[in-house]
Amino acid sequence: MNIVGTGKTVSSSQPKFWRKPVVRLGGSALILALLLTFVPFDQIWSAIKHIPPSLSISLLGVYLGLHLLGVVKWRLLVNVAGAELTFGQAIRCYYGGLFGNVFLPSLVGGDVVRASMAFAVSRSRAAIVLGSLVDRAEDVIGLGGIAATGALLLPSSLDPQSRKVFWAFGGALAVAGVLALGVLFAMPVRKLPFKVRRIMVKLRHASRSMYGRRGRVLLALGLGVVLQVSQVAVNFWLGEASGLHVAFGVWLFAWPLAKISALLPVTQGGIGVREVALIGLLAPFGAPSVLTAAAGLVFEAITTIGGLIAGIIAFGIGRITETQPKPFSIAQACLKDGNTTL
Repeated sequence: MNIVGTGKTVSSSQPKFWRKPVVRLGGSALILALLLTFVPFDQIWSAIKHIPPSLSISLLGVYLGLHLLGVVKWRLLVNVAGAELTFGQAIRCYYGGLFGNVFLPSLVGGDVVRASMAFAVSRSRAAIVLGSLVDRAEDVIGLGGIAATGALLLPSSLDPQSRKVFWAFGGALAVAGVLALGVLFAMPVRKLPFKVRRIMVKLRHASRSMYGRRGRVLLALGLGVVLQVSQVAVNFWLGEASGLHVAFGVWLFAWPLAKISALLPVTQGGIGVREVALIGLLAPFGAPSVLTAAAGLVFEAITTIGGLIAGIIAFGIGRITETQPKPFSIAQACLKDGNTTL
């Protein structure tokens, strides 16, 4: 497959089953259908109508504005690794990634679009790969930290079994991170094929560059936490407008875990998975399923419309500034055969 505007050829081998768009769309449709089986749509629609359209439009603007923090965070990480992106280039790639999130599997599909666009203008592809991986890892760590904060704010609301599950999840993430770093630095590079050795050497060089500027990496983590907490606040606001009155600490616990669940590449953009997870996580705290579903679906609409607007912004910046691969073309090419390996 040829990615329009990059000249890069992507393997046209048969895509994996879960990568096929029809499978991901079917997964989202199935999950939403099951949701509406247990939670009547007329009740959800009635709750949605309680949310003023003006509030939804305002929060759409807030959502797009908040992601400027995401731009700063991602650019900081890839540049620390040696990418040397300008702020304009970073905005275009990042917002192109938001556009990709609408069409590609889970929330990670947009990362592929963002990285592929950055490859065309970056000084180092390894820096883009490593910086993007650290960016996603920091997101998960930040979400886990926010959820832990919420759990600490509500010690009496979590039963011992739930606390054990939560801390086991956190421990598994920590172990996975340590193992990934161990593989990167301990693997005997000389025994690997030449092409793999070149990639590993570049990744190690970028890793050392990031390690030498640990303060900036930690700053990026802080920016990510601010972004995620702000999105929790957006959801809390939507919940209050729909009539869902639960403590902000409960949202701090539940929403990050629901977002992490949306990383599973089984539905289109995580649609359906996040809503069902949020209902399950908020239910023990007395949150009615109807109101949780209403707030979740409105936020889903905000992220979808926001992603489409982000694609227009990315396209416009490209026309004004410089020639780069268009997010529309990349997403279309990925959808054509369901392959997201660029």
